[in-house]
This record gives sequence, C-alpha cells and structure tokens, in this order.
Amino acid sequence: MTRFRPCIDLHAGQVKQIVGGTLSNDTSELKTNHVSLHPAGYFAKLYRDHELAGAHVIMLGPKNDAAASEALAAWPGGLQVGGGISDKNAKEWIEKGAEKVIITSYLFPEGKFSQERLDAVLEALDGDKSKLVIDLSCRRKGDDKWFVAMNKWQTITDMEVNQESIRQLEPYCSEFLIHAADNEGLQKGIDEKLVQRLAEWCSIPVTYAGGGRHLEDLDLVQKISGGKVDLTIGSALDCFGGDGVKFDDCVAWNRKQT
Repeated sequence: MTRFRPCIDLHAGQVKQIVGGTLSNDTSELKTNHVSLHPAGYFAKLYRDHELAGAHVIMLGPKNDAAASEALAAWPGGLQVGGGISDKNAKEWIEKGAEKVIITSYLFPEGKFSQERLDAVLEALDGDKSKLVIDLSCRRKGDDKWFVAMNKWQTITDMEVNQESIRQLEPYCSEFLIHAADNEGLQKGIDEKLVQRLAEWCSIPVTYAGGGRHLEDLDLVQKISGGKVDLTIGSALDCFGGDGVKFDDCVAWNRKQT
C-alpha cells in the first residue's frame, strides 16, 4: 500500500528544498526553493510524533554531519540517512541511530557500477541487508529510459534503471530510493512512466521522489503502481514553504490507508 514518506534534505548544515538538477560544485548555479528556520532535529521529532516511518535524511555535500546526527538523536532507529555513505562509515551511521543507510555514489567509481564496493558496504553492515537502501536516483534519456545519476545527480552512470538492474541489486538491499532528478524540486508533476515501471520491476519496497505537488499525487501513485510504490513530497509541503500540500493532510492520508 502506498505511503507518504517525508524527507530531511540537508545542504551546508541547513534543512533546504533544492531544485535537484541545479546541484553542483558551483554554488552560484544552485536554485533553492526553501531554507527552513528549523533545525534537522525539529523535523525528526515532527515525523516521530506523527509516526511517519521510513523518512530519509539526505546530506547534499559537506558540512552536514552534525545536522544529520542531530536528526538521528531526535528519533533513534526511525530515520534513514544517505549522502557520502561508504563501507568506511556505514556502520558508524547505524550506531549513531540510523534505521538504515542509503548509498549511491560510492557504488559508481568514475560512473561505473562496482559490485566489489556493494559487497564491501554489506560486509561493513555485518551482511545485514535490512540495514541497506540502494539509491537509484536517475535522469531520463529519451521517452522511456532512465540512468542512475550520482555526484549530486550531475554524473550519469553506466547503469540503466530497468528490470535487469533491479533484479541484480535486490538481493543486496531491503529497499530502493529513487529520485527523478529531472523532476526534483520543480513541483511540475511526477514521472508517471517511471513510477509505473518501478511497480512492475521491484519486488521489495521502493520510494519515488520528484515533482510531487498535490495531495492527489498520493492517490495517483497508489493507482498507477497498484500500491507498490511510496511517494516523497518535499518542496510542495507547507512545512517547507510550499503551498501545494499540507503536511497534516499527508499524515491523515497515511492514517486513512492503514
């Protein structure tokens, strides 16, 4: 059954909502929809109090460790954390209170998928794939193809997101997180084709993010995915300065489903 899943996106230590396609090392190109006055711990407590399990904390670049640690301390065992995760620090973040760690860029040295690195991360987690989420955030190529994008979604890798790659990776993780980077932060609607394909390809939980702008998008994702795909809404939420979706309505929507 489709659920609303919230997020905490961190950039330079602050909770922000950013147009995903503008993330790069050149900060002058960055387009920000909202910079919150509240720290990361505020949102962790908010999600905890409303029992919104499966929320992800994403560190977009450096200087976010303290903010992410604050969020985990506010809800130990209740949040997933990603951004800069590797075999060297994966277990450390679990010990800090993350329910699961999310990994992307480390799996793609120089843009090429490395099974060796995936094995190393899983080994660092004592072989416990229930602690691992693989982020296959992607960019569209043509009408019906998507390729994993890493390094703040700027580098296109050699991995196409399709049934073959999903089946290849499913034995190593407990779920997938997939941002449609071309839609992220634009509030112009979700990538419906991608949501449909994810429902067809994935046999483990998968969360889609990118373009959510109305409460009705939750109904849409539930319909076109048969309830197999969860939806993250960010920039459109009133708690992140948006005017398209009320956070309380998303909470009520989840409760109605259960």
